[in-house]
Amino acid sequence: MRLRSTLAAAVGALALLFSVPGPASAAEGEFTYVYTDIAGKPRVGGLVDPESLVCLTIPEAAGEYVPPAHTPRNHTTATALVFTGPDCDGDEYILRPGGSASERLKLRSVVFFERF
Repeated sequence: MRLRSTLAAAVGALALLFSVPGPASAAEGEFTYVYTDIAGKPRVGGLVDPESLVCLTIPEAAGEYVPPAHTPRNHTTATALVFTGPDCDGDEYILRPGGSASERLKLRSVVFFERF
């Protein structure tokens, strides 16, 4: 009798564990930036609902021979840590949700994280 109760409790706890939703894996909102297209014209690019805790290299600023992006605007629910180099390398700067920076801040990659 005791074994059945213990087994039932363990199965119930396991079922509860898998039914509780995990933490969100994406920041909600949009992160925008300005980049230079191949014709040399400024364009606005963006990341919509970017994944959290993953280094994201800005696609339009990824190449060695293209200018970095600039003028970031963080309209997401997460804090953005922007980097001057690709692959989250180089100098880093923090943009809180709703934060922005001028064209002087050059960036090539970003990672988003929720503050606890």
